[in-house]
Amino acid sequence: MFDLIVRNANLPDGRQGIDIGLAGGKITAIEKSLPVSAGQEIDATGRLVSPPLCDPHFHMDATLSLGLPRMNTSGTLLEGIALWGELRPLLTKEALVERALRYCDLAVSQGLLFIRSHVDTSDPRLVTAEALVEVRERVAPYITLQLVAFPQDGYYRAADGETSLQRALDMGLDIVGGIPHFERTMDEGRRSLEALCRIAADRGLPVDIHCDETDDPLSRHIETLTAETVRFGLQGRVAGSHLTSMHSMDNYYVSKLIPLMAEAEINVIANPLINIMLQGRHDTYPKRRGMTRVPELMQAGLNVSFGQDCTMDPWYSMGSGDMLEVGHMAIHVAQMGGIEDKKKIFDALTVNSAKTMGLEGYGLEVGCNADLIILQAADVIEALRLKPTRLAVIKSGKIISKSAPRIGELFLDGRPASIDPGRDYVPAG
Repeated sequence: MFDLIVRNANLPDGRQGIDIGLAGGKITAIEKSLPVSAGQEIDATGRLVSPPLCDPHFHMDATLSLGLPRMNTSGTLLEGIALWGELRPLLTKEALVERALRYCDLAVSQGLLFIRSHVDTSDPRLVTAEALVEVRERVAPYITLQLVAFPQDGYYRAADGETSLQRALDMGLDIVGGIPHFERTMDEGRRSLEALCRIAADRGLPVDIHCDETDDPLSRHIETLTAETVRFGLQGRVAGSHLTSMHSMDNYYVSKLIPLMAEAEINVIANPLINIMLQGRHDTYPKRRGMTRVPELMQAGLNVSFGQDCTMDPWYSMGSGDMLEVGHMAIHVAQMGGIEDKKKIFDALTVNSAKTMGLEGYGLEVGCNADLIILQAADVIEALRLKPTRLAVIKSGKIISKSAPRIGELFLDGRPASIDPGRDYVPAG
């Protein structure tokens, strides 16, 4: 009956000692002690088994380019944008493909099998789009890669920005992007959102906007985005990424704004690693955290997910392809340290992000795609604390990555011979 059975698994919803049967690329059974065997079996030994991790906000055209052509010495967003402008004319399709494929190898090992990448369309050569369309096809057997046509220098601000974005969509990019706060004026930012939502409606595409990635509390393009979403009937198909200006906005204004966002069914994508690194740069003390109002947005019923944004590129010299690192940072920045809070954070890395990306067949129920990861942790709380090893990564019912568990050997008189951080250090309660 089964191609593969994962036995003795703990599930994100708290069920323990569960067997998961996989056949024909689907999950076909989830129950205790399946009384049959399979061609291949894995004993999860009471470890957490989860759907794969998702990254709904990334820049794969820039990844692994750290140091080219120089380092970002100030560490600021604006120098990162300027540095990318220096690198962009030097980009070749071959180099872009090679870096992207290397990153995808890393992503697989981290159990990250669903990625939405913004693709800079500001260079009329569109070498970035050409390269990532090729990468999308090459990684399709193991990674679902969505591509956003992203006018990095502004839809109106960049020379040929309007025509380049349309050409990129004609090349097969999946989603309409924008950056209204980087246009020359607030009004051009407003008009860009109207134009971009119209393009999406005409083409039947989703929208994902870098929206108000600034400390300026008067940057209120999210208000326009919600209005245009409703105007063009795009509810549920629009994502507002970053939204860091909300961190600095007046509370009364936000009390009006969040219900409008909920009405428009805006998907919110915060990027904790990058937001905490780049925002508040003009502050002395106290310094603003910068990340958008995640707890309040979740409480209002909006679909909130988290993106990694960058790994070793002009904006961020860190990064490891590990979405649990993103969730770990989110807990700290949002001060969401409670048990239920952490469950919501884990959902933001998995099921919420899958909803943002419109993924079909995603999840851990009978009938879902046979895509799973086994982590060296007992539950989602411990997974966020430990950022544990991915013991196995399964795609369409086949193991595509394995890692040995992290075990520390000790040579101490009277002490244990080894330590398993996923078993030996769990909450006393």
